[in-house]
Amino acid sequence: MAATGTAAAVNVNEQYNYDIVRKFTIMTLVWGAIGMFVGVYIASELAWPWLNFDNPYITFGRLRPVHTGAVIFGFGGSALFATSYYVVQRTSQARLFSDGLANFTFWGWQAAIVFAALGNVLGHSQGREYAEMEWPIDLLILFVWVAYLTVFVGTLMKRKQPHIYVANWFYLAFILATALLHVFNNLAVPIDLFSMKSYSLFSGVQDAMTQWWYGHNAVGFFLTAAFLGMMYYFVPKQAGRPVYSYRLSVIHFWAIIFLYMWAGSHHLHWTAIPDWTSTLAATFSIMLLLPSWGGMINGILTLSGAWDKLRTDPIMRFLIVALSFYGMSTFEGPMMSLKDVNALSHYTDWTVGHVHSGALGWVAMVSFGSLYHLVPRLWNTPMHSIKLINVHFWLATIGILLYITAMWISGIMQGLMWRAFDDFGNLQYSFVESVAAAHPFYIMRAVGGAFFLSGMLLMCYNVFKTIRKGSVGVEAVGIEGEGKLSPNAA
Repeated sequence: MAATGTAAAVNVNEQYNYDIVRKFTIMTLVWGAIGMFVGVYIASELAWPWLNFDNPYITFGRLRPVHTGAVIFGFGGSALFATSYYVVQRTSQARLFSDGLANFTFWGWQAAIVFAALGNVLGHSQGREYAEMEWPIDLLILFVWVAYLTVFVGTLMKRKQPHIYVANWFYLAFILATALLHVFNNLAVPIDLFSMKSYSLFSGVQDAMTQWWYGHNAVGFFLTAAFLGMMYYFVPKQAGRPVYSYRLSVIHFWAIIFLYMWAGSHHLHWTAIPDWTSTLAATFSIMLLLPSWGGMINGILTLSGAWDKLRTDPIMRFLIVALSFYGMSTFEGPMMSLKDVNALSHYTDWTVGHVHSGALGWVAMVSFGSLYHLVPRLWNTPMHSIKLINVHFWLATIGILLYITAMWISGIMQGLMWRAFDDFGNLQYSFVESVAAAHPFYIMRAVGGAFFLSGMLLMCYNVFKTIRKGSVGVEAVGIEGEGKLSPNAA
């Protein structure tokens, strides 16, 4: 909304449904703390294997999908629900289509994450990365997603603004694409109605290609397009400037939509898939560099004329650093899709470093910045401590740099050691030697993760103290520094 310059107050509970946004915001922090703690623990298990205490329920194999599920779907998913419900209401100037369906998405989504985590700990898994949940949980997620789509589209249809702001385009694309990916990747036949176990309709190469069509595009739409929607709303709002180029944001959207779906097979270079699919995936991956960097530049240049905010506003620093990591990750990804580079990087810790430069540097940092912008407006009070936000920023930044640097060094070293031959054509190093060589970097990775987790816990404390002194139901309009998102949107 454009700032009115008044100190008037409105009953926001009548105009907008902020209750559902508050619920998802709180669960974003809860799942962030849980998921990141599990991540640090399993990173520590790789450095010090005795930490599994010979207990099958806390071994790396069972806790790793708990970690990914909690941070991707718990932390990331809840952040997307919270911000999309907020953004679609504000830019449409309309209340959510159905409060009841919105509440169903909240309780259904949280239940799905809890059931998935319990199932993974107990050893129930489809064995599909990022889609380990067994079929009953997949059905629950499908019902939640249909409700989510209904609420989002219904709200857009009752909008009072003729223009649909570009952030909503990204959110809607993420909702539609995720539904498509979830349904086709989880086509399976249960053993019986009373069994958690099911068998995929696909097998062999087709199963692998379907899984990585899903796996790559879950990253492309759930962890990229959706958070670009978040960026296109909260960066202009926090900067107090309109988007640098609205036309570029539209080009960015359509290029991402067209190109991303084709790139999944680059995860399967040098395997039994047809060579043309591998080449096609690499080609589209390279093409993705242009719109990705266009979006990054568009976001960063939105700060034009307000660069001094980076010195004084830690929330703005979160958002700009997130865009920087988005640019770095979207350069590294296409580079790693080249077959020659992939021959060195694949199956190594370099891939882990690449994933976390995007997950921590882009997804988490833009979420932190957006939530720090959002919380004072949801509870009608300033953040408890700006200093703690600044400390969080530095803890997170240092943690990311330690983590990804350790994984880059370890990964390149692993790739080189695995490909080294002696004068007689034999492998120069055994696999065990490569594991031993990586040990110092596993310790460094765990330390970096601990830094990042400590920042997450600091944010939880800061937000909790803010909520304690806040109020709901009345919102002061005319917040200083907020301007129009674009010439065509409020």
